[in-house]
Amino acid sequence: MTRAERVVEAARGAVGSPFRLHGRDPVRGLDCVGLAAWALRGGGVLAEIPQGYALRSGDATRACRWMAAAGLVPGERPVPGDVLLLRPGPGQLHLAIVTDDGIVHADASARRVVERPGEVPWPLIGCWRLRERGEEYGDAGSDGGG
Repeated sequence: MTRAERVVEAARGAVGSPFRLHGRDPVRGLDCVGLAAWALRGGGVLAEIPQGYALRSGDATRACRWMAAAGLVPGERPVPGDVLLLRPGPGQLHLAIVTDDGIVHADASARRVVERPGEVPWPLIGCWRLRERGEEYGDAGSDGGG
């Protein structure tokens, strides 16, 4: 199983978990950052998880720095296992995990982690992915550990 497949498996394993702002555990609850961190852990990444953000922070630069610090590299087009940075509304950022037929994300409106099939309904700011062991991406960062 590839690292990307393990990321998707971990994200899907969290479907049904309650939504909780700053949540980091599927049993007690996850927000989109917690879900991304949980899924990336499934792929072998043990990165520091951002703290102290608001539901509507809008700081895309900070989010991009976290992706790089986690050892992720930018992708041109989303593929399963990628972490998407989305803009669902003014001043609002959202993370989601790409699956083979949609995304898994922590849905604040539904109050739980859900899998949403089809096209992503929000503007895409960027996508990041784990490197598979042995892949070379120049100076894009470490392989994320694990």
